[in-house]
Amino acid sequence: MIPLLPLYAEKYHPSPLAFGLLMSSYSAMQFLCAPVLGRLSDRFGRRPVLLFSLAGTVVGYLLFAFARSLPVLFASRLLDGATGGNIGTAHAVIADTTSPEERARGMGLVGMAFGLGFIFGPAIAGFTVGLGASAPGLAAASLSFTAFVWAFLKLPETRPEGGARARVGVFSFTALARAFRRPEIGALMLLSLVTTTAFAMFESTFAQFVSVRLGAGASTVAWFFVFIGVCSALVQGVLVRRLVARVGEARLVVFGAVLLISGFVGLRAADSVPVLLLAIAVIALGIGITTPTLSSLVSRRSAAGEQGEILGAYQSMGSLGRVFGPFGSENVYFRIGPDWPHWAAAALEAAALGLSATGLLRENGRASRAPGAGTLT
Repeated sequence: MIPLLPLYAEKYHPSPLAFGLLMSSYSAMQFLCAPVLGRLSDRFGRRPVLLFSLAGTVVGYLLFAFARSLPVLFASRLLDGATGGNIGTAHAVIADTTSPEERARGMGLVGMAFGLGFIFGPAIAGFTVGLGASAPGLAAASLSFTAFVWAFLKLPETRPEGGARARVGVFSFTALARAFRRPEIGALMLLSLVTTTAFAMFESTFAQFVSVRLGAGASTVAWFFVFIGVCSALVQGVLVRRLVARVGEARLVVFGAVLLISGFVGLRAADSVPVLLLAIAVIALGIGITTPTLSSLVSRRSAAGEQGEILGAYQSMGSLGRVFGPFGSENVYFRIGPDWPHWAAAALEAAALGLSATGLLRENGRASRAPGAGTLT
C-alpha cells in the first residue's frame, strides 16, 4: 500500500498538512495502540489479540479498496494502524517460545518476514493496480485474511501460565514513562526512537532524491526498494544470529549505528547506480542488524509476564519515529535541499552511536533487572 497511497491521495487534492497527516496516520495509531494491545495480550493471551487485530487489518484494507473519498482513505489507514500495533504482541510470542540465547534469532526471523514483504509487496501492488483501483486493496485484504485463518488454525496460546495479568486501559504516557524509568529498558527505547526516525527520514524522501540525483522513474525506484528488502531479509534471517554469537548484542548495536551513518553519508556521493546500490546496501545492513538486536535486548531485559506490555511500549517508539521521520525529512527536503534529509539522518544516528557507545547498552551487573528476566551474555 505504501507506494500507492500518495497516488490515491492525490486524486482528492489534499492540502500539504492533510497529505502529511495521511502519510503518518498509520504509524501514529501504531504508537497509540501498541502498548494497549501488548497489555491486552499479557492479560487475555497472545492468540485472541492477534486474531482480533488480523481481523481488523482485513477490514482496514477493504476500506482502502473501496475508498472513494479522502475521509474513507483516512479511516482505512487509522484502522489498519490501530490493529497494526500487534507487532509488539507478535514479538512477545517469539519471546514466549525462545530461550534467551535464541531470542535474537527469533526476532531476526520476524525482521526477515518484514524484509520479504518489502520485496513482494511493491511487486504485487504494481501488478494488481493494472486490474483496477480496488484490486491492490482486495489483494492485501486477501493476504491478511489468509494470515487470520492460518493463525486461527495453527497458532497456539503462548503466554506463560501464571504470568502477570496487567490492568488494561487506554493509551497512557504513564505506561511509557514506567518503561523509561527502568534504565536497562529506557535506553533501548530511546535508541529505537532515534534510529527509526533516522531511517524513516531516508526512506520517505528516497524516491524524490533518486529522481533528482539520477533521473530515475517510478519503476526504477521500486526496484531500489526491492533491493533494500532483499538485503534486509538476508541480514535479519541469516547473519544476525551468527553476528550475535561472535560479537554480542550490545556491540552489534554499535556496529549497526556505524553502518547507518556510513550509508547516509555515502548517499552524498551517489552519482551513479553502482555507488547508490552500495550506499543503500550499507544502510540495509545497518538497519537489518540494529532492529532485531534491539528487540532481543528489550525482551531479554523484561520479565516473562510483562513481555507484551514492554515490547508494545518499545514498538510505540518505533512508530513514533515513523511519524517524526517523514514530517521532518519532507520539511528539510523542500526548505534546504535534497541532500539534507540524509545529513539529518546521519546526525541523528551519530547521537544513537554516542548513546550506545557510552555504555548504556553494555551488560551492567548493577542495573536493576526485572524478576524473571533472561540472563545477558
